[in-house]
Amino acid sequence: MDQTPTLNPVVPPAPAPNTVNAAGSGAPEPAALPVTRQIDWAPLALVPALALAALPFIGSMPTWITLTAAGLAMGMIIFIIASGLTLIFGLMDVLNFGHGVFIALGAFVAVSVMGALPDWAGADSLLLNLGALAAAMVAAMIVAGVLGAVFERVLVRVVYGQHLKQILITMGGMVVGEELIKVIWGPAQIPLPLPAALRGSVLLGDAAIEKYRLIAVVVGLAVFAALVLVLNRTKLGLLIRAGVQDREMVESLGYRIRRLFVGVFIAGSALAGLGGVMWGLYQQNVIPQMGAQVNVLIFIVIIIGGLGSTGGCFLGALLVGLLANYTGFLAPKVALFSNIILMVAILLWRPQGVYPVTSR
Repeated sequence: MDQTPTLNPVVPPAPAPNTVNAAGSGAPEPAALPVTRQIDWAPLALVPALALAALPFIGSMPTWITLTAAGLAMGMIIFIIASGLTLIFGLMDVLNFGHGVFIALGAFVAVSVMGALPDWAGADSLLLNLGALAAAMVAAMIVAGVLGAVFERVLVRVVYGQHLKQILITMGGMVVGEELIKVIWGPAQIPLPLPAALRGSVLLGDAAIEKYRLIAVVVGLAVFAALVLVLNRTKLGLLIRAGVQDREMVESLGYRIRRLFVGVFIAGSALAGLGGVMWGLYQQNVIPQMGAQVNVLIFIVIIIGGLGSTGGCFLGALLVGLLANYTGFLAPKVALFSNIILMVAILLWRPQGVYPVTSR
């Protein structure tokens, strides 16, 4: 028996009743405007709240200003380091536990570049010192970006969508990368002194703030502004975010998502190289294992921020930097695990982080 599928009739929607509006006229009321997404201000209050809460315990205003400036600078450096991994995980869903090798590589490239420019790095001219620092940053980003392209092609591309394999293979890649650094630069600790004009402090009343920390704040803010601008205000950022949501749709429009994702991985690796330069100068020495040592701190910041949120990563890094400096002054033994306490407290308040990525 031939069974013809039954078609459901399309019933047109009933016209809206001609209601009387508040003015008393018979014209229908206009449709309500869409509600804009409100900014969640509660996490933004954490940084000033933490700073103000520490003031009574510190007691001295100049000491508090010095510690706060140091904490913000440390937070900015941590953000630069973590922003690359946040970018890779947030946009590509790749757990890159080998991120530390790009940090160490950037620091060692800075050692070579600044060692090749002794007249610039050792001069009393601030302009020449900044030129040496800029050359080290650019070189570190280029070298780390090239290594990132190789890392993605050889190791990461074969394990997309497989988190456990990503963890294992990227950790193996970091071990290999550290051994290659030892082959090139040696296993010993190498000093990375600050350029001459960036040493010392500036006085803000009775408070002393190190010059290099001011540079770190400026660089960190520039990186944050650039990421926000590119991801939210450019066509490239729109394509990348659209590719994360619906890859097939973007590819049907003629864009090659794989190339965009490779570019994201290279950018994240380059940011890690930049962070390695900043962290090496902050410590004023470098070792091949420095990236692995910072990895735990990076993941704490990313978890606090919301696993892939650039704004959350920025906020988490500032909280970690401030708390580390306050506890280091008030209770040095507590400073060893203060970041774990902070992460637990944040997750008890917001289990998905301060600004979770809604699409995850």
